Amino acid sequence: MSHITLSLIGLILLWAVAARVGADPTVLPSPGAVWQLIVSETKSGELPQHMWATFRRVLFAFSLAMFFGLCIGLALGLSPRLNQWFGTWLVVLLNIPALVVIVLCYLWIGLNEVAAVTAVALNKTAMVAVSIREGVHALDPKLTEMARAFRMSRLAELRHVILPQLWPFIASSMRNGLAIIWKIVLVVEFLGRSDGVGFQIHLYFQLFETGYVLAYALSFVVVMLVIEYGIIGTLERRAVRWRATT
Repeated sequence: MSHITLSLIGLILLWAVAARVGADPTVLPSPGAVWQLIVSETKSGELPQHMWATFRRVLFAFSLAMFFGLCIGLALGLSPRLNQWFGTWLVVLLNIPALVVIVLCYLWIGLNEVAAVTAVALNKTAMVAVSIREGVHALDPKLTEMARAFRMSRLAELRHVILPQLWPFIASSMRNGLAIIWKIVLVVEFLGRSDGVGFQIHLYFQLFETGYVLAYALSFVVVMLVIEYGIIGTLERRAVRWRATT
C-alpha cells in the first residue's frame, strides 16, 4: 500500500476520532455520514451536475492561465528589454487580491460565465508567467550554445532545448494552478453563479448544513487528487525521462 493511501487513511481516521469526541454532527459529522450524503446527492443527480459545472470552469480557466502565462513568461525570460518594461505589471497583478479581480470582472463584464472564467484566469496567469520567467533564467547556457552551434531553428530550440528544461517549472505551475484555481472558482461561484460546487456550499452554509458542505467540497478534492497524481504526475515522469539517459 502506497504512502499516499496510508496518509489518506490516517487523515480519515483522525477525522472519525474528532467527530466521535465532539459528538455533535451539526459541527463535524462523521466520515460515514458525509459519505452517505455524497451517495444520496450522486443518486439524485445534484452532485454530478454541480461538479461538472465547477470542473468546466476550472478547465477553461486553467487552460487560459497556462497558455498565456507560458507565453508571457517565455517572452519576458528571453527578452531582458520586455522584462524591464513589463515585469512590474506582473508584480502588480500578483499583489491584487483575487476577490478584487472577481468583483471587478463581475462589474465590468456582468454576472456570466465569461466574467467568471476571466476572473479566475487573470488571478493565475501572473503566477504562471513569473514561474516560467524564472525557469528561463535558470536554463543551461551550454545547451543554448549547442543549439546555436548546430544552427537549430528557434522553433526546434524551443521544442528540444528550452521546453524540456522548463518542464519542472511548468509542472510546478500546473500543480499550484490546480490547487489555487479550483479554490478561486468556488469563490466565483459563491459570489455570482447559480450552479457549481461553490454555489452549493453557499446554499448549505446559509442552512448551516456542515455535512453537505463537506460532501461537496471533499468530492471535488478527490477529483483534483486524481488529476494531480493520475495525469500531471504521469506527464511529468514522461517529460523528464531524458534526464535519466544523460
